[in-house]
Amino acid sequence: MHIVLVTTYPPGAGSLNEYAYHFVRHLRTKPEVSAITLLVDDLPDGRGYPAEPNAPGLAPVEIVPCWRFGAAGNPLRIRAAVRAAAPAAVLFNIQFATFGRGKISGGLGLLAPALVRAMGLPTIVLLHNIIETVDLKQAGFAANPLMVRLIQLAGAALTRALLRADLVALTIPKYVELIESRYGATNVLLAPHGAFDDSPRPIVEPPDNPLQIMTFGKFGTYKRVEPLVEAFRNLPAPGRPPLELVIAGTDSPNAPGYLESVRQRYADVPGIRFTGYVAEEDVPTIFTQAAMLVLPYTSTTGSSGVLHQAGDYGRAVVLPNMGDLAELIAEEGYAGEFFEPGNDASLAAAIARLIDDPQLRRDIGTRNYLAARGLPMAEVVDWYVMHFQNLLGARTLVTA
Repeated sequence: MHIVLVTTYPPGAGSLNEYAYHFVRHLRTKPEVSAITLLVDDLPDGRGYPAEPNAPGLAPVEIVPCWRFGAAGNPLRIRAAVRAAAPAAVLFNIQFATFGRGKISGGLGLLAPALVRAMGLPTIVLLHNIIETVDLKQAGFAANPLMVRLIQLAGAALTRALLRADLVALTIPKYVELIESRYGATNVLLAPHGAFDDSPRPIVEPPDNPLQIMTFGKFGTYKRVEPLVEAFRNLPAPGRPPLELVIAGTDSPNAPGYLESVRQRYADVPGIRFTGYVAEEDVPTIFTQAAMLVLPYTSTTGSSGVLHQAGDYGRAVVLPNMGDLAELIAEEGYAGEFFEPGNDASLAAAIARLIDDPQLRRDIGTRNYLAARGLPMAEVVDWYVMHFQNLLGARTLVTA
C-alpha cells in the first residue's frame, strides 16, 4: 500500500507533530506498506523539511508541504495533493485545532477528510479530541457563553463531516461511546494512543543536583505554567536538594508570545530554564535528566502524548485530577501524583511528595514504564494497516 498521511511533522511545531514522527517511524517498517507520502504544513520563513533517509526494509517517505496553518484554502490544497500522490489510502492525524487558530480556517480544514473520501479513497481519521469534551474557554477558543454555544453547534456539524470518513479512530473509550450515542455513528473505533518507543530500555536514574522538575508541551491555552512557577517558588527547603524547573517546548499556535511573557514576568525567580523547541533527537535527554514530569493543565483536550513519553522513560508524573487524564490513568495503567486544578498549594504539595520520597518517584516511574510497554506504537500501527487492508479488500469486492 502507498499511504498518504495528512499531519503536522517535525521540525514543524504544530500540535501532534511528535505523534506523527513516531507513527511514521513504525509505519514504514511494515511489509504491507510500499510508500508513505506526508502532506504537511508549510514551515515559517520559507524553511524546508529535511528528507527522511531511506534504508533497506523501510518504506520510502516523501514529505510534501501542501497546506498552511490558518489558511482557508487548506481542504482544496490537500485534496489536490492527494490526487497528485495517487495513494491507495489516506490517514488524517488531526485534532480540532490542527488547521488554524481562527474559527473559520480551523473549521474549514476539518472538511478535508470528507473531500478526500468523496474521491473514492479509503479514508481513516485519527481524531485526538472531540468538541464535546473540550473546555472551549480554557482552551482559548471562546470567551463568552454565546460564542461557546455557536462553536459547539459548528463543532457538531464538523463532527458529522468527519464521520463521512470510512473510519474515525478515537483514543479514549468515553469518546467512542459519546460519538456513537450522540451522532448514531457506526464507523467509530477505539484506537489506543500507544507508547512512542517500544524498544525496552533501562530506567535511568536522573541526576539529583539539581533535581529537575520538568514540564513539556505547547503552552498558553489550557497548558499554563504560571501555577507551576508559583509552586516552584515555595519548594526550596532545608534538607532538599537544589531544584531546577525546566520548561521545555514552545507556545501553542493559539497563544503566540506566551512563554516569552512568562519569562519576563518571572525573571526574578532563580532556577528556571526555558529550552524552547526540543528536536526529536533531544527528547531522550530532557526526559532522562528530569526527576519528574508535571502536567500543569487547566483543562484537557484528549489523550496526552507527553504522559506516554513519561512512560517511555520511566518517569513519575504530577497531573491534574480531572477529565480525560484521570480516565486515561484508569484505562491504561499509568500512575501519578494528582493535584486539584486551580489550586497552587495542591500542585506544590504533589510535587513536594515526589521530591521528598525518591522511592515513590521510582515506583510511579516503573509503573508508567510498564504501562507504556503494554501499548507499543508498533501494535497500534498494525491496527491501522489491518483496517486499510480491510477497506481496500471491501472496495475490490464491490468493484468485482
